[in-house]
Amino acid sequence: MNEEEAEEKINYLRELLHRHNHLYYLEATPEISDSEYDALMHELRELEQLHPALLIPDSPTQRVGGAPLSEFQSITHPVKMLSIEDIHQLKEEELEHSGKERDEGIVEWFSKIEKNLGGGISGLTVEPKIDGVAVSLMYRNGLLDYAATRGDGTTGDDITANIKTIRSIPLRLPLNAPPVFEVRGEAFMHNKDFDNLNSDRQSQGLSAFINPRNATAGTLKQLDPVAVSLRPLDVIFHSFGLVEEGSFKTISEFHEILPSLNLKADKWFRSVTSLSELRDAIAALDNDRHSFSYATDGAVIKVNDVDLHQKLGSTAKYPRWACAFKFCPEQKETLLESISIQVGRTGVLTPVAELSPVFISGTTVSRATLHNEDEMRRKDIRIGDTVVIEKAGEIIPAVIKVNKEKRIADSKPFDLFKYVEGKCPSCNGQITKGQGFVAWKCVNLTCPEKAVTRLRHFGSRQTLNLEGLGDAVAEKLVETGLVANPVKVLSLEISDFADLELDPAKLKSGEISKPRRFGEKKATLLKKSIEEARNLPLNKWLSALGIPTIGESAAIECSRLHESLSCVACSDFLPLIAERGEHENWIKANPVNPKTGNITEAEKAKRKETAAVIRARIHEISESLSPLKLSPELGGVAAREIIKFFNSNLGKETLSELKRLAIEPRSDNYFKKIGNGPGSTESSLPFASTTWVITGTLSKSRQHFKQLIVQNGGKVTGSVSGKTDYLLAGDNAGSKLAKANEISVKVITEPLFEGMLEKS
Repeated sequence: MNEEEAEEKINYLRELLHRHNHLYYLEATPEISDSEYDALMHELRELEQLHPALLIPDSPTQRVGGAPLSEFQSITHPVKMLSIEDIHQLKEEELEHSGKERDEGIVEWFSKIEKNLGGGISGLTVEPKIDGVAVSLMYRNGLLDYAATRGDGTTGDDITANIKTIRSIPLRLPLNAPPVFEVRGEAFMHNKDFDNLNSDRQSQGLSAFINPRNATAGTLKQLDPVAVSLRPLDVIFHSFGLVEEGSFKTISEFHEILPSLNLKADKWFRSVTSLSELRDAIAALDNDRHSFSYATDGAVIKVNDVDLHQKLGSTAKYPRWACAFKFCPEQKETLLESISIQVGRTGVLTPVAELSPVFISGTTVSRATLHNEDEMRRKDIRIGDTVVIEKAGEIIPAVIKVNKEKRIADSKPFDLFKYVEGKCPSCNGQITKGQGFVAWKCVNLTCPEKAVTRLRHFGSRQTLNLEGLGDAVAEKLVETGLVANPVKVLSLEISDFADLELDPAKLKSGEISKPRRFGEKKATLLKKSIEEARNLPLNKWLSALGIPTIGESAAIECSRLHESLSCVACSDFLPLIAERGEHENWIKANPVNPKTGNITEAEKAKRKETAAVIRARIHEISESLSPLKLSPELGGVAAREIIKFFNSNLGKETLSELKRLAIEPRSDNYFKKIGNGPGSTESSLPFASTTWVITGTLSKSRQHFKQLIVQNGGKVTGSVSGKTDYLLAGDNAGSKLAKANEISVKVITEPLFEGMLEKS
């Protein structure tokens, strides 16, 4: 085949594949099988490889390609990408004795729009609020130029490579498209596709995603487009940003033109002209949405006339010409058949309701969390009760209340201690409930179920990101005795992982699979991620160890004070912080003049004397620690838990194993210590000893700037106070900027911030 013949054949195949993509993804009327489609794609790819000069950017073969990205670049939106104000439908308990109607909020919003326009509303549109992730696509001269996330509204992440993997999205628009066309929509997963994805993951020994929205958000954050292409993403478009050479007079006009541009629009769409029509449309959507193939939790309402958008304007966060009316979560009655007890990584025993299966908000629910025994007592939830459940946020099943009219005669209040006979259901070890706490805990550090949840946490994306270490693998590693302490997973070889025989899983068909081997391919990826974890900073390792109360913020603060993990284990600072916390708790628990109860004069005198000694010691400790400018995230309880962990057999074994493997996690935001005293410090880091607050719209995400500040020795808090040294302020800074000026906190612009870093 010569060049001319090849070009003719390539063009024919491209047009054919474009047509079949359109039929499959936009019209839902496929004409060929998947295997036939794959054969056409394979033929086109081979021809393009033989004739590389004929390759073009919008070829169907270019949806997945290139090496994984090292990081996402930032893109500035040409038109600010605002979120939409939420107006919530009133719940039953809010309606009782209030005299209000369920859609009171939307009536008030409608009246406000009428008032601002100085008369009647010419028209509104109503469409479903898809529970997905907002994205913006820019087409220039018909070609897809880039795709971005919303980010902070001004700047988002460049996700072009990932968006190109979604086959329902055209890489080239028809000739009738505007030359510059920014179209916005919602990326999501259909419920059925999400269920199939989770079935596939479980059959491979990977952890299931919590819900479609989380799966979508996680997928778009993947740095490898090939991995994204394996996830069933879709996009529905609902609005536009920058449009050159012509625009749209109404939202309805924009919606109508989308199919002619091969851009997917929601089939459920209404135009209304009055409040009564608006309320009818919202009610119709609330009824119809339960048959949709995707999750939706409300109605998006917009003023139809685009010229009026500018007149109505926007707040710093929301356009005044649109709102999202959020429906109450759907509720259903079902039978609470029994209660199972889950053991978390810190040993907390959580009761879980085992329910008669009930279909609600698009899925069948058979389990719901009961949180803790106190919550069950407050709601008077008993085994055998008929309970009302709802999906909080349309996602997490929860028991709302009990229908006591249907309660069986011999039911008894639930007593967790008696129910488990005073023993951990996983290891038969001792359980305790600390004074002032609501949860029972297993105190056995080698409890198998605690070991499984610790191991899952150890390898989670937020900590060490050990690829492939999902629920099934973690359970099997503990069950086979290969891993009791999570750190032991670091010394396993590829063959140890590959030979794991994972338990059967439920397949898409509903059948149960045979036991399956983890395999060399996945084992190699897991081992590779273990090697990469060696170089992760100290705060990631501290988070991974599963120490109670030590989350991301406490780990970062602890990392700021210690050069390495072994330094944390023999810290000068932590005992002082823990001691101060204990003294402060004593003061709170033993007031000289208690508001409730009576104490004798002798007891008052004794407390007053003891309190004076304790306050003097608190002052002494605070003076010693003052140069550190400690963040409240690392308080007395957190410090005590860290000390307790490293003094335990589990902590000592962890340090010993890491030393054997020559792993010494080091801080990337260390506040250098000099001198002999615990508070003698200085640092070469430019932001050492400084506390920052970030506000307003910046060129990159707040997380980006927070990371820069932390890595350079500073701390980031959420509110401006007398302890704040700097306010990093972008556009639309608002109340935090006003507060900073009021109390003379130094305000830093982004260029000045970059100059401080460059100077250092």
